[in-house]
Amino acid sequence: MQEEDDKEMTFLDHLEELRWHLIRGFALIFILSVVAFFQKELLFDTIILGPSRTDFWTYRMLCKLGTAVGTPGLCVDKIDFILQNRTMAGQFTTHLTTSFMAGLVLGFPYFFWEIWRFVRPGLHRAEKSLTRGAVVFVSFLFVSGISFGYYILTPLTINFLANYKISQTIENQIDLGSYISTLIMLVLACGLMFQLPAVALVAARAGLVTAKMMRSFRRHSIVVILVVAAVLTPSPDILSQIIMATPLYLLYECSILLAAMADRERARRKTAEQPLG
Repeated sequence: MQEEDDKEMTFLDHLEELRWHLIRGFALIFILSVVAFFQKELLFDTIILGPSRTDFWTYRMLCKLGTAVGTPGLCVDKIDFILQNRTMAGQFTTHLTTSFMAGLVLGFPYFFWEIWRFVRPGLHRAEKSLTRGAVVFVSFLFVSGISFGYYILTPLTINFLANYKISQTIENQIDLGSYISTLIMLVLACGLMFQLPAVALVAARAGLVTAKMMRSFRRHSIVVILVVAAVLTPSPDILSQIIMATPLYLLYECSILLAAMADRERARRKTAEQPLG
């Protein structure tokens, strides 16, 4: 009788459970957004506007690297643009939206954990074993991608675009919204891009891809990675492109290793399920 009640209430129970998981996840994001809103100096002067100044950590490290390898062109002496606000409520709305994005980035691990708490009970025992540590793995990849986007991709992009001129008579007076939207887009794109190993692992365990298949496309992937690095890093400096391409290639190799692990696990399960004799 209890099993029949469970079957009748399963759909509604799951909807109610999902609703509370989402409420808790968004509640934390909202709280973190409020905290970010009242930390205006830290959020904007230190974090958001950091890549627009020549004393930013990445520029200092690039200058040290350029000095060490004899490439002084890596030193950033000037970022030639001025930020402007062109609408009456521009700074206030920018403050609101940027605070929300900060809350979203900070709250992503917890939000994913809430979603995972909803999904995990529906998995089989073998699937639960295979996905152990999924929250930590996905969160680590997301934080790594965000860090790479903020400390590597964003400074290189801002430096190039700010100093690129079709004529010396034209000044770069950049709208504040354009600058912040570019920064957020690059950082979040990297956070998602770094989920490649997690996606490859899921696809491999589902039998959609194999490590052998990914190895066969390694040469093609290298060409694609170099093209992507050249697009994301328009600077003609080959060292900058190598800095961009290296983590992308490592992500692909990591995806192959994870796919190989999934292939072996799937082969063991298949062997164990075969009837004896």
